[in-house]
Amino acid sequence: MPEQSLPFTTASPTGRDLALEHQLAVQRAGRPADPLLSLVVPVYDEEESIDLFLDTVTPMLERDGIRFEVVFVNDGSRDDTFARLFERSRADRRVRIVNLSRNFGKEAALTAGIDHARGDILIPMDIDLQDPPDLIGAFIARWREGYDIVYGIRTARHADTPAKRVSAGWFYRVFNSMSPVRIPPNVGDFRLVDRRAVEVLRQLPERNRFMKGLFAWVGFNSVGVPYERPERAAGTTKFNLWRLWNFAIDGVVSFSTAPLRAWFYVGIVIAAVAVLYALFIVTRVLIFGIDTPGYASLLIAVLLMGAIQLLSLGIIGEYLGRLFIEVKGRPIYVVEGVYEDVPPKPPAT
Repeated sequence: MPEQSLPFTTASPTGRDLALEHQLAVQRAGRPADPLLSLVVPVYDEEESIDLFLDTVTPMLERDGIRFEVVFVNDGSRDDTFARLFERSRADRRVRIVNLSRNFGKEAALTAGIDHARGDILIPMDIDLQDPPDLIGAFIARWREGYDIVYGIRTARHADTPAKRVSAGWFYRVFNSMSPVRIPPNVGDFRLVDRRAVEVLRQLPERNRFMKGLFAWVGFNSVGVPYERPERAAGTTKFNLWRLWNFAIDGVVSFSTAPLRAWFYVGIVIAAVAVLYALFIVTRVLIFGIDTPGYASLLIAVLLMGAIQLLSLGIIGEYLGRLFIEVKGRPIYVVEGVYEDVPPKPPAT
């Protein structure tokens, strides 16, 4: 009897797949054929990187026929960064400068760039070219498929030190285990964001900004594009271990109350142990009589409880400090001026 071949079958799409495809189709239908791209580039003491960045990115976007603007946010640079940006802006009207009155930090500078960007789509980028410009085309292609956020996934981080790679892996695991908002591992700020997601970001008034979490919080349909993170093209990084540590604390505290809840449970466990130990001491005294307590065990117990109390107060203080900043309601950043080579507007009548 000849062997019968089984017919080839493919898995039928699930209801979730069909719903996603319908969402993407609706978004595709409303996408402009010739969108304006806004590159948002925060800079701080990066005078030697400006020409290299623009001379690399501009020809690439022109070659692909992409309408674009480059929104530089000068975050209180102390060198000639603003002067160099001003020269390039006068030579190319697509280069705009949002000059902050002082240094407010990268998250605030990125927020300022998002607020001032005019594009239909927006891509935050680092000026050191560790965010590869040749990935912009792939981002736009996935956006045309209907996705609202397209983020880059770092598949290799050879430029980072082993300590930074390990600590980054720990951070993503700890954050995602504590926060209801999940951040894709090995994903930075380099991503494409559709205008409707940008408008949601602009509605978030919080002063303690953790942009990776905010990008994830807004939701919408997202997809990742893998890439290898290259070496820094010019300049030196402005992040050291201490700043990265504080940045990680800001991220966890901004999106999770798990540390507060954890110390509530720690208190319950310690209280239960204390009650059980007290019952043990009372029972032993009733049965065997009074004995002299040990000095070492008493000292250890006092030091342990003191350390736990100080640690718990420190965690509460982190939340109270951020609440104090939010209650004051100060602006996230202050703009000294916006500089761009545009024709003067006629006076209002």
